[in-house]
This record gives sequence, structure tokens and C-alpha cells, in this order.
Amino acid sequence: MLAIMEHLLEGQSLNLKVHQSGSGWSPVFVEDNLGVMSVGFLLSSPDDAVIWRGPKKNGMIKQFLRDVDWGEVDYLIVDTPPGTSDEHLSAVQYLSAAHIDGAVIITTPQEVSLQDVRKEINFCHKVKLPIIGVVENMSVFICPKCKKETQIFPPTTGGAEVMCQDLKIPLLGKVPLDPHIGG
Repeated sequence: MLAIMEHLLEGQSLNLKVHQSGSGWSPVFVEDNLGVMSVGFLLSSPDDAVIWRGPKKNGMIKQFLRDVDWGEVDYLIVDTPPGTSDEHLSAVQYLSAAHIDGAVIITTPQEVSLQDVRKEINFCHKVKLPIIGVVENMSVFICPKCKKETQIFPPTTGGAEVMCQDLKIPLLGKVPLDPHIGG
């Protein structure tokens, strides 16, 4: 089973509700083999803001790892906000005993995103978290009708490809902007 733990405490991207079980919270299964847990599931409204300081955020991360009845998990994806906050450090510390395979870092071609990702890469090196590679999201837009590719966010410094070459990190792939996803 693939499990996704979303702790984007500043802005959740999923809007479902969590269930209680005898052994803890049950993740929401969006497919038979795909369980998701998000702080957004615990809010009474998708418009509710999560206004928590570091210790409460870190406690929620720990609780998601300890109290969610994930079942048998083959892979756990921890979706974090951009940057290198206390949340990132807590997630790495709490998962360190689980022998993490590494981080897959997601970016967009924009320089502002690449600057954040360079900091995240530096963070991973400092906490000795292996980097599996980088994925460039929203690399191009492919017109659904004519199939023409357009760079909506043109990379001014070469995008993830050049950054990965410079930092000797694998570029795992580029994902086009898909109008059918999101919103």
C-alpha cells in the first residue's frame, strides 16, 4: 500500500474527512491501495485556517506517524510545505528510526521555487537524509487539443535539469501542467 501523509499545515490540498478506528485514526482510502491522511481532514470546514505554533505542528506530525492506523505500508510519502522549517526537521527526526530511503524533492521551473529547493537540498545534506532525486512539476503545458507544448513558467536559469546537473542529483522526471488535475 502507498500511504500519503500531508502536513501542509498552512494550506491543505485535500478536502476529505478522517475516520476513527479502534487502533487510531484511519486514513482516507482514495483507492484500495492508496491511503491519505491530512490535517485538513480534521477541520470542520475547508475554509478553516490552521494557526499553530511549532510545538503544536510538530505534535501533529508525531501523532500522524504514531496514531494513524496505516496498516501494511510499502511506501510512505510525507508531503511537506516548501522550505526548511521546524516541520521538516521534526519529520526527519521522527522517521529516522524507520530507515528512510530518502527524499524526492518536487520543484517547478521558476527560480523562486529552485531557490527553495536548493535550501531543501542543503537541509537534506545537513541532516544526512539521502536525496533520491528531483521532479520538476508543471514543466510545460500541453494543449489538450493541438498537443503543442508551452512553457508557462519558463526557466530563467535552466530549471531543475541544470540545477540537478550542477548539484549532481538525479532528475527523476518532468511532469507537465495538467488542466484536469487540481482546482
